[in-house]
Amino acid sequence: MKVHNPLLIERMVREMQLRNYSERSIRSYSASMSKVENFYNLPLDKITTQQFKDFLYHRIMEDKISVSMVNQSISAFKIMQVDILCREWEPVRIKRPRREKKLPAVLTVEEVEKMICQTRNIKHKALLALTYSSGLRRDEVRTLKPDAIDSKQMRVKVTAGKGKKDRYTILSQKALDLLRMYYKLERPVNYLFEVSGKKGKCLAAETLNKIAKLAAGRAGIKKRISFHTLRHCFATHLLEKGVNLRLIQQFMGHNSIKTTSIYLHIANIHPGSITSPLDEMNI
Repeated sequence: MKVHNPLLIERMVREMQLRNYSERSIRSYSASMSKVENFYNLPLDKITTQQFKDFLYHRIMEDKISVSMVNQSISAFKIMQVDILCREWEPVRIKRPRREKKLPAVLTVEEVEKMICQTRNIKHKALLALTYSSGLRRDEVRTLKPDAIDSKQMRVKVTAGKGKKDRYTILSQKALDLLRMYYKLERPVNYLFEVSGKKGKCLAAETLNKIAKLAAGRAGIKKRISFHTLRHCFATHLLEKGVNLRLIQQFMGHNSIKTTSIYLHIANIHPGSITSPLDEMNI
């Protein structure tokens, strides 16, 4: 496929770099705009708003792309229109589709325990334990450095997480013990979890998904899960233990408490287990 005006996409890439977008977002946004160009065989500055909407309709109906992918395409188109082509956005404004409000799959504490216990590979075991015990995202685990583990203050430093934000989250003593066992055996040089036989190279995202799915299979878990399920379990189980939602928000690195509040719909909290503060009084 011919790319008509690569300079426009190059300018968009530079603009996003200046605004400190992640490399992943830059690749996704530029690829999205290339698809629009190639779909119409026209340069981006000649593509109308209606044509872009028709392109999205085709992608939704034919390619079955997700709501998040549609929103990503709209965001890329907005940057192109406003920041690169210097056009007003208000007349162009494209309404974003509603997100499906699906609750994430969550395992019980016992199921997570089985997943970790049934895993014999020490690297995989330490990886699963750390992810669950600290509520880490998949890419955060992949790119974690050994010095991110703070054993003195029992915390993990996440550097440049989602939105390029740094944060601290909790570290489990049991996860730390597993990490020490693993570290003595493998001695990673750059990333905490590296490809076996390839020092300095971090694990692929799909490898982490595979590790989680295999662990779930060994534990006899039939639910459809992903690596990200461990992060959902972390938040849900903390909430069930009575940890403040604001604290969970900080550990998870969520911008908004609304994102964290989804776990209120999942947590298994029995009203009968809660006592009134009046019962603590001598009256």
